Amino acid sequence: MAEPIGAAVPLHCREEGTGPAVLLLHGLGGDHLVWNAVVPALAKGFRVLAPDLRGHGRSPAPAGSTYSFAELEGDLLSLLESRRVDRCHVVGLSAGGFLALQLALDQPSRLRSLALVGSASHCDAHSRAVAQNWADTYRDEGYDAYALRLLKDLFYPDWIESHFDRADVLREEMRGRDLRGAVAWGLAVRTFDLRGRVGRLRLPTLILQGMDDQIIDAAHGRLLRQSIPGAELKLFAQTGHLVPVERPKETAEALSAFFHRVEASPSG
Repeated sequence: MAEPIGAAVPLHCREEGTGPAVLLLHGLGGDHLVWNAVVPALAKGFRVLAPDLRGHGRSPAPAGSTYSFAELEGDLLSLLESRRVDRCHVVGLSAGGFLALQLALDQPSRLRSLALVGSASHCDAHSRAVAQNWADTYRDEGYDAYALRLLKDLFYPDWIESHFDRADVLREEMRGRDLRGAVAWGLAVRTFDLRGRVGRLRLPTLILQGMDDQIIDAAHGRLLRQSIPGAELKLFAQTGHLVPVERPKETAEALSAFFHRVEASPSG
């Protein structure tokens, strides 16, 4: 039975660890697996929730959904309610960062902190062109060419050369994915723009950015740091878009240290 438009979708969610809650949000076309190498380290001190967003991974894709930020936020709030989480640290990767930023502005009382990984305050012309190139490649050249294009855009070249086996696994994982949810969310994020609002944030904020990101330029990390009062920025040299995959140890260490600082602060 199709989920009615506007109703929250029950999200598949990996949960591990105990302590203050951390919510990890994947990007467009991905799923919770992108955090696999980060979760065990974070779970040593935190209760980690890594859901598949609607229409991604093992979460349902309701008929008629527009994949609006209101719908996606509703799903997350329902998940937090069902897991009895009042407040959490929220981490968003790529378009998941768009969603995390929107959630922070709409529901600041539900967040302890915000972390943005390879993300931005708006979807610019470059990011839209990259997504369009993916769609065109898939339509005109087929799946194999599309998967190769994704790998080249998502990762730093040296990482691919030293992780051929991992790249092959990722390509096969992508082969089995239903892309309808990703396509619909991709259309919704094209007009994402919070540049006029991010300066209002008063949450502890950490920004992690690959310096060789071919999808969201590293300049967006610097812009976020300048726009969000008190934001911290950590740049990863020779790193592409999927920072948690290329730099899982460093990602987990940066996030864990940040969360511990927030928890130890008087307002944490």
